Amino acid sequence: MFYSIIIPVYNRPDEIYELLESLTKQTYTNFEVLIVEDGSEKTSKDVVDEFSNRLNISYYFKENSGQGFSRNYGFERSNGDYYVMFDSDCIIPEHYFETVNAFLSQNPVDAWGGADRAHPSFTPLQKAINFSMTSFFTTGGIRGLKRKLDKFHPRSFNMGISREVYEKIGGYKITRMGEDLEFSMRIIKSGFKSALIADAYVYHKRRTNLRQFFWQLHFFGRARINIRRFYPEEVKLVHLFPTFFFIGLIISVAFLVLNIGMLKQFYLLYILYAILLFSSALIKEKNFKIALLSIVTAFTQLSAYSIGFLSELSKDLLKKTEI
Repeated sequence: MFYSIIIPVYNRPDEIYELLESLTKQTYTNFEVLIVEDGSEKTSKDVVDEFSNRLNISYYFKENSGQGFSRNYGFERSNGDYYVMFDSDCIIPEHYFETVNAFLSQNPVDAWGGADRAHPSFTPLQKAINFSMTSFFTTGGIRGLKRKLDKFHPRSFNMGISREVYEKIGGYKITRMGEDLEFSMRIIKSGFKSALIADAYVYHKRRTNLRQFFWQLHFFGRARINIRRFYPEEVKLVHLFPTFFFIGLIISVAFLVLNIGMLKQFYLLYILYAILLFSSALIKEKNFKIALLSIVTAFTQLSAYSIGFLSELSKDLLKKTEI
């Protein structure tokens, strides 16, 4: 099978170098690479040229339109039996395509996704962020759990679709704010089967400081409400967990500051949760610093997601009251 790898990139030539370098080490090499430069000021053209003799690679520059529509641009120019999407801040383990090809040979699904892991070269903060985004004890762990074959919702940082999917339902309808979730949901609602390929993971660098991480998760919270505008039934109780967490955190601090009797002990629940996060991260990472940072990143993740979720929801509610 032949794979077309579509990578949108915006002002990240250094990241794209690491990604392309990892693709040169694949044990299965029947693929092409399409770099779609989304109106960048710092272009990746020189970096891509360095790999012209090592990869079957094409470079395209277009006006800025966001990552969803940039992937559509790549779909239109792809030759593969399957289209594979990676974010530019990913590193791909050498067995990735061999693993995917073996899986699809035995399980011919039309869409798949994989998990993300922390590369050994990542900083302690990046590893802590990865923990909070994949842990069973935060909402980030949900997409890494094994699901029914036809219900898994892949995300575009590590996702593949068959050519038939694109030919039948088209590409991304929105370019930001949950574009990958809308696309995944539309794929499944159109009758295509999807799967989690557990061993087809990538090393996802995500953000490198807490401020960037906060705003990324704030955006994710807003995106969940944006998805609600397309598929209201897809906002479920589990998606409210960060909101319950954040509101409870505010209340616990208020009870403690106001010294309201037994209610001031409410904060102990959050201390217990922090201990749970620390213990889980320490067992996984075997590093005290990363375990401590994981408490910070998990609290940041849930709070930022909640604030974004509530801010976007309030916009919807205000619009309804104005009508």
